[in-house]
Amino acid sequence: MTDYPNLFSPVRIGPKTAKNRIWMTAHSTQLVKDHNFSDAHVHYYAERARGGVGVITMEAMAVHPTTQPYKGKIFAFDKAVVPNYRKLAAAVREYDCLLLAQPWHRGRETSGQVNRLPVWAPSSVPCAVYREMPHVLTAEEVDELVQGYVLAARYAVEGDLDGVEVHGLAHGYLLGQFLSPATNHRDDRYGGDFDRRLSLVLEIIEKTRAETGRDKIVGVRINGNDGDVPGGLTNEDWTRIARAIADTGLVDYISVTQGTYLERMNIYGATPKPAGFQVEDTARIKAAVPELPVVVAGRMNTPELAEQVLASGGADMIGMARTLIADPEWPNKALNGKANSIRPCVGANWCLASIVNSPLACVHNPAVAREAELGVGTLLPVGVAKRVAVVGGGPAGLRTALTAAQRGHHVTLFEQESELGGQVRLIGRSETYAEWQGITDWLISQLGETSVDVELGHRVEAAELLSGYDEVVVATGSTPLKHGWSSLRPASWGDGTTVPGVDQWNVHSIKEVLEGRAEIGPRVMIFDDTGARQPLVAAEYLADRRHAVTLVTRLPQVSPDLEASRDLQSTYRRARRKGIRFITDHELAEVVEDTVVLRDVWTDELVPHEDVDAVVLSTGNRADDALFHALKGSVPVRAVGDCVSPRRVFNAIWEGELAGRDI
Repeated sequence: MTDYPNLFSPVRIGPKTAKNRIWMTAHSTQLVKDHNFSDAHVHYYAERARGGVGVITMEAMAVHPTTQPYKGKIFAFDKAVVPNYRKLAAAVREYDCLLLAQPWHRGRETSGQVNRLPVWAPSSVPCAVYREMPHVLTAEEVDELVQGYVLAARYAVEGDLDGVEVHGLAHGYLLGQFLSPATNHRDDRYGGDFDRRLSLVLEIIEKTRAETGRDKIVGVRINGNDGDVPGGLTNEDWTRIARAIADTGLVDYISVTQGTYLERMNIYGATPKPAGFQVEDTARIKAAVPELPVVVAGRMNTPELAEQVLASGGADMIGMARTLIADPEWPNKALNGKANSIRPCVGANWCLASIVNSPLACVHNPAVAREAELGVGTLLPVGVAKRVAVVGGGPAGLRTALTAAQRGHHVTLFEQESELGGQVRLIGRSETYAEWQGITDWLISQLGETSVDVELGHRVEAAELLSGYDEVVVATGSTPLKHGWSSLRPASWGDGTTVPGVDQWNVHSIKEVLEGRAEIGPRVMIFDDTGARQPLVAAEYLADRRHAVTLVTRLPQVSPDLEASRDLQSTYRRARRKGIRFITDHELAEVVEDTVVLRDVWTDELVPHEDVDAVVLSTGNRADDALFHALKGSVPVRAVGDCVSPRRVFNAIWEGELAGRDI
């Protein structure tokens, strides 16, 4: 008997039955090769099907060459996808999982840099993110678009998929641009009043159904709300659209999401966006289309929340993407009474940041997109158990210790502090990023189910490790730099000098601030040279404690790394509403008591700022590698994480996983 009877009850979706109410919604993987699926895709989707998912909608697939935001896009209009569809369908069907294609077009929310083609849109209104002036679709090009959807449906059927989810309405993509009067200024049959703006969507749905017949599923993905944007479609608008689509009798379900590129966190929902933030709007759409199954999304992270929403009647299916990226076994764990062992999605959005330059990844699931090598069932027991010392209880050390112990090694984990977690624990002290602590909390909880001996408050010296251990893994992390120099001054980093005045009592590191070891007055200036998230973490932490905060960077933008994780917009908005002031294009020149002198990086002009009670430096870290070098040559030893090179949480856990497997 399951604790979640609604979540694990079957549901009819048109001509098919899903074994449970868990739906893996579409998301990019960047595993694409030559505009087609790869073997890595097969392993990726099969892993989620094996984990117990009821339905999978695969990543959005282009219906026309003009929708290529990057090279890694499936061409759903190309017959070459059919053999790989069949591979994918066979792989997931083994686990009684339904598999759908998702044909789509981004419209103006892209650029022509990759394909060297004009951007298509109903009207010449540029996207606020990509800023490229689009080409206004002609009637003939609209016909090309429709034909692309037709071919996508045809090849999904030939590929033995279970159905098609028509996409492009949600997230401000091309069909949504036709639907919205804010972006559709046409005066032909596709523009003007509600019915004409909707006509293209209905035409595509009709022709999709004609291709699939009634023995395949046809659904649509829509918004529940565009967000708080000028002229955006409201929940009332989308409810009307949903009812009009349902009235055709041609669709078997409606999947609801939120947001456009003007309100991106309604799409991606990074922390601190609350779990289930889309439920209320989706429930109103469900009430308007009671005859159709409705999928709700939006940080549906826990089986308790999923069960509650289903029991309330607010939706019929629970849509998840990042939740199942983090833990593909989420469904089976929930079903079998092991919900406490689910690896949580913490909303860090490393999955989104990763696909900018590489295949999909998760901040704390190293197996993502590498399921064949690192996925479920690949961690083999050791032939001969070793005595292993792991020094450092941050994410790298925790992951190393856990993986090594799970393989059968005898592991002792040393941590000099009184608690485990490292720098993730510090980030989690900010109310905004409290969820991030779930990364190390999960590792610690899993470690508790092994025989690892954890020694807290123990600073290990090299001599202690020279006997009694077969291997040593050093994960001693890093220490913040406090010389104050920006990276525009590389020579100063090596000459032993510091920016004048940074040795004052009121100059601190972010670590000292988050640890509560810094005496901070009312007015604080943070200087950042990294472009990373940490200075904004510290800024919000201090602003929440009623400090007046000014964040200075020598870069032309504060924390540009957040562009990749897509939460720069929402983080800026939150910071500015908290009164945090930004100063860009300046480096630190001098600190004289309560006066900070900044230097304009373009003109060298010196600009004094008076009445600064405290200065917080974010200028990078130094690897704490002394123990590694002291042991090298005397005992088998390896280093992982920041003590190799200070980087990201992802790198620390990745290296810990590989080390634990390699011992």
